[in-house]
This record gives sequence, C-alpha cells and structure tokens, in this order.
Amino acid sequence: MIVPEMVDTSRGDAPAPPDEEPRGCLFALSQPPLMIFLAVVGSLLLMAALHDLFLL
Repeated sequence: MIVPEMVDTSRGDAPAPPDEEPRGCLFALSQPPLMIFLAVVGSLLLMAALHDLFLL
C-alpha cells in the first residue's frame, strides 16, 4: 500500500498584524445594500402584521 506524503502547508512565521482594525457587525450594518434588504424585509413583516391585526 502506498501512503501519500503530507504536504507542508505551514506558513512559517506568524502572519503580520493587519493595518486596519478588524471590521465587525456595525461595519456590515453600514452597507447600503444590506440596509435596503433589511428595510424591505422589515416592511413586508410590518405589512403582514398589520394585515393580520386589522383585516383578519
């Protein structure tokens, strides 16, 4: 049976620290496409809730 050799994928030294600060959830929420998507989903949920409350 032939055993394949392990390929060395180590990076050697530790990676250099990034120049910028890590971006978190607030950065993601500041993106216009995400906010438009969330506004559309929220408005659909609001319309469904109002429909259930007043028309059913």
